[in-house]
Amino acid sequence: MKKNDLQKARTFENKYLPHLSEDDKPRFHIVGGVGWINDPNGFSVYKGEYHLFFQYYPYGVNWNDMHWGHVKTKDFIRWERLPCALAPDQSYDKDGCFSGGAVELPDGRHLIIYTGVKNIRRSNGVVESYQTQCIATGDGVNYTKYENNPVIDAQTLPEGGSELDFRDPKIWEEDGKFYLVVGNRAADGSGSILLYESENAFDWKYVSTVASCHNQFGSMWECPDFFELDGKHVLLTSPQDMYSMGLEFHPGHSTLCIIGDFDRNINHLIRKNVHAVDYGTDFYAMQTVKTLDGRRVMIGWMQSWETCGCKLKNLPYFGQMSLPRELSIRDGRLIQNPVREIENYRSVKVGYHNIVISDETHLQGVSGRFIDMTVTVRSSNVNKPYRYFKISVAKDGERVTTIRHKPENNTIRVDRSCSGFPHDIVNVRDFPIFSHDELKIRIILDRFSLEIFVNDGEQAASFVIYTPITADSVSFNADGTAIIDVEKYDLVV
Repeated sequence: MKKNDLQKARTFENKYLPHLSEDDKPRFHIVGGVGWINDPNGFSVYKGEYHLFFQYYPYGVNWNDMHWGHVKTKDFIRWERLPCALAPDQSYDKDGCFSGGAVELPDGRHLIIYTGVKNIRRSNGVVESYQTQCIATGDGVNYTKYENNPVIDAQTLPEGGSELDFRDPKIWEEDGKFYLVVGNRAADGSGSILLYESENAFDWKYVSTVASCHNQFGSMWECPDFFELDGKHVLLTSPQDMYSMGLEFHPGHSTLCIIGDFDRNINHLIRKNVHAVDYGTDFYAMQTVKTLDGRRVMIGWMQSWETCGCKLKNLPYFGQMSLPRELSIRDGRLIQNPVREIENYRSVKVGYHNIVISDETHLQGVSGRFIDMTVTVRSSNVNKPYRYFKISVAKDGERVTTIRHKPENNTIRVDRSCSGFPHDIVNVRDFPIFSHDELKIRIILDRFSLEIFVNDGEQAASFVIYTPITADSVSFNADGTAIIDVEKYDLVV
């Protein structure tokens, strides 16, 4: 055991975080400040504020022994940094405090439940990671690990379940009981989501398998979240080893949304619709919270495992979270839009209506790298639509990121090939959209990110960009003739 690891991490933060310049980080996206971050954890309400933890390695910009970093907010835009909450310092979590959830207990304590990892090297030299679910309680700043950890281990697994792939519990309270879902690998080698229940959040029993992959959508299903929304039940999870399925799912680490009906007689989710959560290159391990006013808000790790080897050398941190998003269901699909609180930070509105675009066009006042911009696009001729319409952002004479709509196949292509990456990574992503008389694209830019919301949230797509902040030009172009409206705001946080 490593009793001083938490204090070591906090001392390290106190030494280096005060020196991070505001000019070196995004304005309204969460970063670690120092070190590496990945999955959002413990997204919860505690004493009237929203707390978010995250996977965290403070000592370098690489994945390593996972700690839990910690921030809180009242409005999802301004975040207050809190000290490191967990370090891997016990026999059951000595090789990492992996992802999990959090909930406020009736007695006023904040309970976090996470996956403890213990590596064991076998006689053949292979290292296996044994995963159990563990608890810590605290006051919103300091947390003490439960003396009877782990609280859920391999003895509770259904037949064929894996104790090596058994992680990421998401907890909630409902009708006086506590429930959690957790990812597991089933006997067929693919992912499943298990449901547990407890009277007190400390003593747990297995209930059922909520959903199974059956090797249809990737393999292991990580970071599950399960909730009711607009009369349906929604399961969010992040599959590993996804194969490409047209333009809906891209290969590698992916995101999955299953919308359906929860059969409470067998405690199983009956699928009605399945689709990707985010269509960009950089979104994973999403987690939600139910807000004090009843909204369901989601946040994700705005990065991908496939491209995380590409880093800016002059930054002391790596990884960021997405802008939190409000969720709803429309026509059987998950709808995502930026949290409404972002509108409180808008300034300097610039608007244009019925602008004809047939070649490259710049509009006065439409530029910037901290902006919230909505572009509505119509064809000038219903019988002969434009062949493509393109928006270029984060642009200078050398670098640019483009968003192109092609009506022929009703797709959007985002190309960040010239967005500041000095490595050959995935830079082009196509995704399908639904047919509409007009196309609405909302674009939110922060220092190192581009987030796109299509047709009032029908699709969302997230991208990391590393273009210098001075690349702030925006232009519009069309092959054919398009008519556009533009509403653009600067974002000041």
